Amino acid sequence: MDGILNINKEKGYTSHDVVAVVRRTLQQKKVGHTGTLDPDAEGVLPICLGKATRLADDIMAAHKVYRAVLTLGVTTDTEDASGEILEQKPVDFDEEAIQEAVDNFVGEIQQIPPMYSAIKIQGKKLYQLAREGKEIERAPRNVTIHDIKIQKFLPPNQLEMDIYCSKGTYIRTLCADIGKKLGCGGHMASLIRLASGGFKLEDAITLDELKRLKEEDRLSEALIPMDEVLKEYNKVIVKEEGTKLLYNGGKIYTYFFEKTDRPVMLGEKVLGYDSKLQFMGIYQIATEKEQDRLYMKPLKILR
Repeated sequence: MDGILNINKEKGYTSHDVVAVVRRTLQQKKVGHTGTLDPDAEGVLPICLGKATRLADDIMAAHKVYRAVLTLGVTTDTEDASGEILEQKPVDFDEEAIQEAVDNFVGEIQQIPPMYSAIKIQGKKLYQLAREGKEIERAPRNVTIHDIKIQKFLPPNQLEMDIYCSKGTYIRTLCADIGKKLGCGGHMASLIRLASGGFKLEDAITLDELKRLKEEDRLSEALIPMDEVLKEYNKVIVKEEGTKLLYNGGKIYTYFFEKTDRPVMLGEKVLGYDSKLQFMGIYQIATEKEQDRLYMKPLKILR
């Protein structure tokens, strides 16, 4: 079984728990997720099956949308509600000042990854070191916050906001940094991932719904084709005489192209299809400097 499931992860499950349940339910060996959600977080978690596991990095690279509740005035060691309280301060709940502080974080910003995260340093995950009472220096990372929309002010010390951001953004850290900016500290009280690329919460299914679809032999209703999730990529259909090169990972020059969605551009990633419209994988448009002619080279062949 090859494709992607749009799973609505519920509270209490780790991302690895979801993978294990899907593997067991579908009796599928190759299963992988496309970006960790903390156990307390909910929402969209695309799960790749079979050959689609090779597309996990491409899916993870897409933008994300989150809905978070920020609690001001309370700082925790994990930057979320599950942690130990480190400090409490009074909150001046000035809506204009809060809006101004939030606006400061729109654009390209730097974040220091939290100690309670799955990042590996010297072969050990940060959260493992944190549980041992250790804290080590972490290099800041660049992320992009495309927009933050405050949905609700919740006096005396909370606000709900939707965050549109790049991959790799720590919403916990964003909440803590907004609290620091306001001088009172803060932490993330709750988190829902509303979207990951083209995967949206309103289209997601729970693990219980997945089990029911399996029992009713209706899994096809939930399984999303591999190329569907990369539909923003240009599509290249190769002529029959170029199909053998396509199968064998050879160079596919433009005179082998039967059809494209739009003119190809040097360096762009494209989806390759054989003459029978079978999706073959992800390719990149390259050029031979000597002859200055474009061709399609394989990045990920999914045959």
